[in-house]
Amino acid sequence: MAGTRTRSPDVEAVEESRYGSASELLPDAAQAASLVVVGRRARRTPLGAHVGHVAHAVLHHCVAPVAVVPHS
Repeated sequence: MAGTRTRSPDVEAVEESRYGSASELLPDAAQAASLVVVGRRARRTPLGAHVGHVAHAVLHHCVAPVAVVPHS
């Protein structure tokens, strides 16, 4: 997060640590978010890019817009 904050100091980013399943916790935690950013592995399958279970859950259950970004 430090690199992101340096590049975009005007963007508010919230870091929070909770115990539990990310796919269950993120949609609830993002209720007041303007944007939710989740990562995805850069794996490719014969059928295209793979979206993991956390990104899938966030895409289907968050009320805020979601950006799925591949890891570099």
